[in-house]
Amino acid sequence: MKAIIPVAGIGTRLRPHTHTQPKALIPIAGKPILAHILDSLIKAGINEFVFIIGYMGDKIESYISNTYPNIKAEYVIQTTGKGTGHAIYLAKEQIKGCGEILIVLGDTIVDVNLKPVLEADLSMLGVKKVEDPRLFGVAELDDAGFIKRLVEKPLIPKSNLALVGLYKIKESNQLIDALEYNIKNKITSQNEYQLTDALMRMVEQGVKFETFDVDNWFDCGKKEILLDTNSILLKRLNYDTSKYKFENTIIIPPVFIGENCKISNSIIGPNVSVGDNAIMNYAVVKESIIGPYAQIEFAILDRSLIGNDAVFIGMKQSLNIGDSTEINFG
Repeated sequence: MKAIIPVAGIGTRLRPHTHTQPKALIPIAGKPILAHILDSLIKAGINEFVFIIGYMGDKIESYISNTYPNIKAEYVIQTTGKGTGHAIYLAKEQIKGCGEILIVLGDTIVDVNLKPVLEADLSMLGVKKVEDPRLFGVAELDDAGFIKRLVEKPLIPKSNLALVGLYKIKESNQLIDALEYNIKNKITSQNEYQLTDALMRMVEQGVKFETFDVDNWFDCGKKEILLDTNSILLKRLNYDTSKYKFENTIIIPPVFIGENCKISNSIIGPNVSVGDNAIMNYAVVKESIIGPYAQIEFAILDRSLIGNDAVFIGMKQSLNIGDSTEINFG
């Protein structure tokens, strides 16, 4: 089975971080978003991948070739943002003849046992109940539990089952036909060619889709979700912090610290991920992600996202305060 992973998005909601790197390579809990996705798919036995790349796609290609040299990787370029459906359609030559495929959105980390999904007889779409379905593709089920309707970001949702960005499709040729029909006939939602609309066309043509529930779903498109995901994954991965030996520094787990970091006179944690070669001195950091080669000194950070090579040096004071004195730096 091939996995198709669209990673061509610009990531506007995560600017300024996505000015210099693709969203899929933003680190969470010790490794990029894309690495969390690939590791779970490789663990499930998938070794063939098609990546739809665009914005800074050379960085994604370089990362994959260096980090995952043993997988079979193909690359398709999407030069304009016309939607996920359009991205999948561009990979039609790579998909042709595959039979079953797995589509995984490249900015989404999903916690699920893939084995029963991959072994299922029918096509299956991952779902999770959400409070506000208007933000997502939504699945409506019939009395037998099959999907009867799929709608992208409905104004008035008739279901709270959101599509989580994980799709196992057995009828891959029919999917390409549905995408081609929608593109030729300019059938769009939110001014883009949506994968949801193509799947709905397949439903109308009689293809049976079942759903499967995911335990956790992290749509890593916003800073707050990135930080929450970082905290959850750090707790789950439970890195050994006893190996971290830094001068006059307290580590409060869960924490991940990369290679060759220089940390002194600091308190790190809980729920902090620090990239390789970071420098931290007189820093108090919690609930944050610090990118590789970042420099943080004389600073207190809480729920912060600090990019690669960023420098933040705060105030350094030496005070001699007498009785009944009040100093307010706020």
